[in-house]
Amino acid sequence: MDDIFDVMIIGAGAAGLTAGIYSSRARHSTLILNEGAIGGQMVLTDEIANYPGVENTQGYSLANTMKKQAKEFGCKIKSNIQIKEYQLEGKVKKVSLHDGREFSAKTVILAPGGKPRSLDIPGEDQFKGKGISYCATCDGDFFTGKEIAVIGGGNSALEEAVSLTKYAEKVTIIHQFDHFQAFEHAIREAKNHPRIKFIMESELRAFEGDTGLQKIQVEHLPSGNISEINVEGAFVFIGYMPNTKAFKDLVTLNSRDEIIVDEDKNTSTRGVFAAGDCIPKKYRQVTTAVADGTIAALSASAYLRDL
Repeated sequence: MDDIFDVMIIGAGAAGLTAGIYSSRARHSTLILNEGAIGGQMVLTDEIANYPGVENTQGYSLANTMKKQAKEFGCKIKSNIQIKEYQLEGKVKKVSLHDGREFSAKTVILAPGGKPRSLDIPGEDQFKGKGISYCATCDGDFFTGKEIAVIGGGNSALEEAVSLTKYAEKVTIIHQFDHFQAFEHAIREAKNHPRIKFIMESELRAFEGDTGLQKIQVEHLPSGNISEINVEGAFVFIGYMPNTKAFKDLVTLNSRDEIIVDEDKNTSTRGVFAAGDCIPKKYRQVTTAVADGTIAALSASAYLRDL
């Protein structure tokens, strides 16, 4: 077993890396364990143009900068690993890997992130970042003057569709039912907007294009008829999936499987904190994840002082 770290962080997205920067800079021995690629959702964003103090940059570049900062302060990072088991109760928390290694720490910050729910249809993987987006705030500006589609019928879909009219020439909302699952004011605002059109009782069947998205295939469910619609962008808002399955018996989750935290990012388990897209929040941005990671790290530091 390795030495006992002061802080162990699960996840190396914006929240996890920020927590690593703050924790290691506070001279706490810090370890980040990450099962995927460093950067989380950041690396899926081709261009980030709204991160304060940073001019337009690619997502992986910003992630690499955060990683470099954390390592320069002494944070250890182990990525592309497979975690077998978590033991989060007690004064010493333990994480076991499938290769037999085991790591221990006095406190843990959970920052496993999450991912937008995908449609899982042909062309979706091919055109992610090349016309398909899951974040209007992140990517709306890239579709100025273009015709786009919004997929979904909840509050997020309708509210984001309205916000996208600041950029797009035309927004077509495609929804599988004949009614929306949204608040009345969101429905009313979308229906009253002159640049928003609706295709109801329909589902996407495929994304098509060459180097970028050019058209979508849509099936009208009652008739079974399939039509093609020319669009240069498609925003998918059909829900969000936090990566919290492994923690369901270790900390308290809400009905959406998000980790419940207080304002200091404490979970229901003493000495365990959570940050980023795995916790309940209205806006999921790099900046909000960074804020969460900061608070979690400072709270973890206070917890260590109390010990």
